[in-house]
Amino acid sequence: MLDEWKKFILRGNIVDMSVGVIIGGAFGKIVSSFTSDILMPPLGMLLGKVDFSNFYINLSSVEYESFAAAKEAGAPVIAYGSFLNVCLDFLIMGTAVFILLKQISRFMPAPPPPPPDPRKCPFCREVVADDATKCPHCASDIKGK
Repeated sequence: MLDEWKKFILRGNIVDMSVGVIIGGAFGKIVSSFTSDILMPPLGMLLGKVDFSNFYINLSSVEYESFAAAKEAGAPVIAYGSFLNVCLDFLIMGTAVFILLKQISRFMPAPPPPPPDPRKCPFCREVVADDATKCPHCASDIKGK
């Protein structure tokens, strides 16, 4: 069983997938940092010095000065500002992956064209050879069809 496990782990596609997951996790952190540290502050400034991460809906009866205070007190809140940041992270990451795959696909060979549809007898609809003059299934004359 240990030998089978070693074979499974050392197969090329498992190793490639592992590297992809690790690189993807690191890329996700880069995108999150880009969104929260670089993109959102100027966007907040343009919209009137707004910090999206502080947008929340307080579900308790106690008022809090900020999202951080409500979170520290353990109050139930809907943190829609954080949700907006995560959605923006997703859009940026999706766009980056799309652009990356689009560029990589330029270097891949084009897939072969699909094979042509087989010729069918116009009477019985069975497949016949391209150069057939009579249908082997129904004996109909198909040379001109």
